[in-house]
Amino acid sequence: MANWFPKWQAYQGKIDHRPVASYEYLPPLQSALLGVQHAFAMFGATVLAPLLMGFSPNLAILMSGVCTILFFLLTGGRVPSYLGSSFAFIAVVAAATGHMTGSGVNPNLAVALGGIVACGVVYALIGFAVILTGTRWIEKLMPPVVTGAIVMIIGLNLAPITIKNVAGQPFELWMALITVLCMGVIAVFSQGLLQRLLLLLGLLMAYAIYVLATNGLGYGKAIDFSTIAAAPWFGLPHFTEPAFELNAMLIIAPVALILVAENLGHIKAVSAMTGENLSPQLGKAFVADGLATTLSGSVGAPGMTTYGENIGVMAVTQVYSTIIFVIAGLFAICLGLSPKFGAVISTIPSAVLTGASIVVFGLITIAGAKIWIENKVDFSNNKNLMVASVTIILGAGNFELFFGSFNLGGIGTATFAAIFLNLLFSLKDKN
Repeated sequence: MANWFPKWQAYQGKIDHRPVASYEYLPPLQSALLGVQHAFAMFGATVLAPLLMGFSPNLAILMSGVCTILFFLLTGGRVPSYLGSSFAFIAVVAAATGHMTGSGVNPNLAVALGGIVACGVVYALIGFAVILTGTRWIEKLMPPVVTGAIVMIIGLNLAPITIKNVAGQPFELWMALITVLCMGVIAVFSQGLLQRLLLLLGLLMAYAIYVLATNGLGYGKAIDFSTIAAAPWFGLPHFTEPAFELNAMLIIAPVALILVAENLGHIKAVSAMTGENLSPQLGKAFVADGLATTLSGSVGAPGMTTYGENIGVMAVTQVYSTIIFVIAGLFAICLGLSPKFGAVISTIPSAVLTGASIVVFGLITIAGAKIWIENKVDFSNNKNLMVASVTIILGAGNFELFFGSFNLGGIGTATFAAIFLNLLFSLKDKN
C-alpha cells in the first residue's frame, strides 16, 4: 500500500514559474482557491445533466464530490481528474423511461438507476480487463472513426427530444433562443475562467431575463420563489433505490463503451499536457469511474465520467496536483448538502433548460467531429466513410432495433453497429 500513492512533494518556486505536477502540492490557501475553481468549472454541466434526466441536482452535486474523492483513492492519487454527471446517459435514460428531457422529475427514476448501476459494473469489468491485458485491444475496438461517430450521435439523437419541450409555445421558443444567445456571447466574448463557466453563467443570464420578462413584465409563466425561502440551508438530499429491469439495463449498459472512449481521450489529453505517462493508470481509471458510476446510481444520482471542463482549467492554470481535486470534491459535497441550493435550481424554467440543451447537445455533436479532425481520420477511405455515415444516421434517426420485447435503442444500435462495421471492414486491411 506504501507505493499506491506517490511520494508527495511541496511545489518549489513561484506558481507561474513551471507547471505543478500531479504529485506536488501547493500552500493551503492556493490549493483551496484552485479547488473551488474546479468545483465551479464542473458545476454547470453537472447540474444540467440531472435536470434534463429528471434526477435530483443536489444529489448529483453531492455524488460528484464523493465520486471524485473515490476516483482519487482508487487511482492512488496519480490521475488528475474530476468526476461529474455524464451527458452520455441522457438519451438512453429517456429511451428507457419515456421521460422527456427537462420536463420535471422522472417518474421512472428507479428503472433508470438500475441501468446506470449495470453500466457501472460493465465499465469496471472493462477496467479490470485492461489492467490484466493492456490497452491495445480497446484502441483497436474503438479507433477515432468509431469514437467520434459514437460521441456525435449522443447529441444528434437528443436534438428532436429537447426541441419538443417548447414546440408550439411562442414565448418559450424565444426564451430558448435567448438562452442560446447568452451562452454563445459568453463562449465567444469572454476569456479564462468565465469562458469555462459558459453553461453556468449563460444559464444565470437567461434566468435573470426570464424573471424580468415574466415576474416583472407579465409575459409567460412567472417563477414561484416561495420554495427557496421555505427550504433549509442544510440537509440530506432524497435518495432513491434502483429497480433492475432487464430491458432498461440492456439499453443503458452499452453507455459503458462511450465512457471508456471518453475517459481514454481525457487521460491521453492530460498525459500530453503534464508530460507524465498516465497510460499505466488507464485500467485503474476505468475501474474507478465504473465503481463511481455504480455507487452514484445505487443511491439515485446520474452516472459519472471524467470532465473535459476541468481538463480545460488545468490547461489554463498549469496546475495538475491531484490534491486540488480532493478539495474540489469536498466543496461539491458541501453544496450538495444544502436543500436551499436545490430549491434555487428547481425554479429554472423548462424554456431556459431547453436553450441550454441546444447548446450542450450541439457541443457534444461537434466534439465527435473534433475527434475525427484531431486524429486526421481519412474519409477518402471507404471503410471510414461507411462506418461514420451509417452510425450517424442510425443514431440521429433513433433506429431502434428490437430483439423480441427488448429495444436496443437508437444510440445502442448505432454504437454496436459502429464497432461491428469497423471490425468487419478492417478485414480488408489484412488482405
